[in-house]
Formats: sequence, C-alpha cells, structure tokens
Amino acid sequence: MFSSCRLARDVIVAAFCLVASAAGADEPPPVWAYPVAPPDYAPPKDDGSVRHVPGNSRGYTLTEIRDLFVARDWFPDAHPPMPAVVAQGRHPDTRPCGVCHRPEGVGGPENASLAGLPADYMLRQIDDFRSGARSTGVKERAHVFRMVAALRNLSEQEIAEAVAYYAALKLPPRIKVVETDTVPMSYVPFWYYTPKTDGTTEPLAGRIIEMPDDEENFVNRDFHVTFTAYVPRGSIALGESIANEGLGTRIPACIACHGQGLKGIGDIPPLAGRSPSYLVRQLYEFKHGLRDGPMAAPMRATTEEMSLQEMVALAAYAASLKP
Repeated sequence: MFSSCRLARDVIVAAFCLVASAAGADEPPPVWAYPVAPPDYAPPKDDGSVRHVPGNSRGYTLTEIRDLFVARDWFPDAHPPMPAVVAQGRHPDTRPCGVCHRPEGVGGPENASLAGLPADYMLRQIDDFRSGARSTGVKERAHVFRMVAALRNLSEQEIAEAVAYYAALKLPPRIKVVETDTVPMSYVPFWYYTPKTDGTTEPLAGRIIEMPDDEENFVNRDFHVTFTAYVPRGSIALGESIANEGLGTRIPACIACHGQGLKGIGDIPPLAGRSPSYLVRQLYEFKHGLRDGPMAAPMRATTEEMSLQEMVALAAYAASLKP
C-alpha cells in the first residue's frame, strides 16, 4: 500500500511540475488543493444491490448512480423542477449540470457550489470557460475539460435556463472547519479526499484537507452530506483579518467587493460557506492568470502578493461562515 501511494504521489507531483512552467515556475500549484486519483485506482464494482439514502424510499444501483448523463434526484421536493439541461445529458459528450453540481446546486470539494451564485456572474464564467479565458491549474483534472466541452454544446437558451435555476437556489450550511495540526490519513478515489478506515493520521502541514463526513452517501449524490475541512491552526483568525481589514497596502479587504460576511454584492459572488479547497484553487488561478476574463483584473491584483498561507487562511475563514 505504501509503495502504491508513494508512486501515485510521485506521479501527481510530476504533473504539477509540468503545469508549473505555464502557471509560474516560482510557485507551482499546491498539490493538495488539486486531488487526482492515482493511475491504478479501480473504483468498487457494482454488486447489484439497490442503494438508498436516509429519509428516502427511492433506490438506485451503483451503476445507475454512476450514469453521468442523468442527475439522480433523490429529493425532488427540495428544489424547483429542473430544466432539461440540469437533469438530462446528451450522449456522447454533454453531461447535465446536475450530475456534478447536483440538482440542489451544492456541488462538492471537486467543483463549484452553484446554488445562490449571481446569474450575471455565472454567465461570465460560462463565457470565460468557453473562450478559454478560464482554465485549471492541473490539466489532469479531466472533469473540468469535460464540463467545458459540454458548455460549448449548449444553446443560449439552455444556458439561460440553467443559470436562472441555480441562481434561485439557496446554499445550505454544510462545511465544518476544524483547526488542527494533524489530519486523518486519506486517499483520493476521484477528485476528492476521503478518510482511510484504519484510524491513522498525518501532519496537516499547511494544507486544507476537506472530506465528506459520509463518503458512501456522497457517492450516492445525497445533497445532505456534510464535510469537514481540516485547516492549520490560526487560519480562521488570519483569514478574518484579511477579509475584513486587509493586510496594509498589500492585500485589500475582501468585504469591499464581496460584502459583509462575504455574502456577495450584486454580481460579485458570495464566498461564505463554500468549499475552501475550491476557493484556494481559484485564488491560485487568479494569481497565475488561469482565470483571465473581463472581470478578473481586480482579483489578479489582489492575489499577486498573496502567499499560499494567506490563501489558505482566507479560504478557511470564508468556509467557516454561514452561507
């Protein structure tokens, strides 16, 4: 097991080194923020049993849950009727929005939570993805490029329907931020971390490790699943200072644009209660020009002098807030 994990880590580190030349050789992407499953990972086979989630009489097999052209909707009463583009995909390369971002818009650490994002902001991001102005720090995260391919296949009407649907939803509180020196040992089954079952731990060492509290039902795509984000000690206080006061002339206060409590202003997105892993990726990508759309300049200027420790702190604080 150790040799397999070490090989996987070496492969991922090598991939990051390649990307670093494009994103800035002085600061390669933080490996931990861009989890990629090792090449030899084999997902569990479907044993044919019907799966259920708490509080629901519906049932699906693992094969049905893994069908990435259908957004499995366990709780249809928890949201308005889904537009077709959110609920159903088109083979072979257009997956529905809801399969990754969920019918409720909560997403996961591997992608964005869309619920409650301003419609104009989402439209800008779609334009940026389609034009190539927005990308990702690690080319091995193939799900990002599958999404871009799907976006390019959508009509303007489908995009408008999806954006209006997700903008009208509310993001529920679902992330517990824990400051610590150590973290449960974990592995990467796809694009996220999940804890091992042997009770072992390792030093957190400046990272954020965000894991579902119920991995089985996260795989089942139950939007009720909560997450624990392990962050370095002192992160929340430092992040609060950056968000509300800034750091001198080097980093302006985030609330100037993102509002009190980081709940957003107008078409500037809310950050409160959203995945800290995702937020760190975005800060890194703004800093290194991987997010370069029409409205990216203020964020590029803000992040240019921001250290990874400060990014971690800001993301930890934002995630600790109520959406």
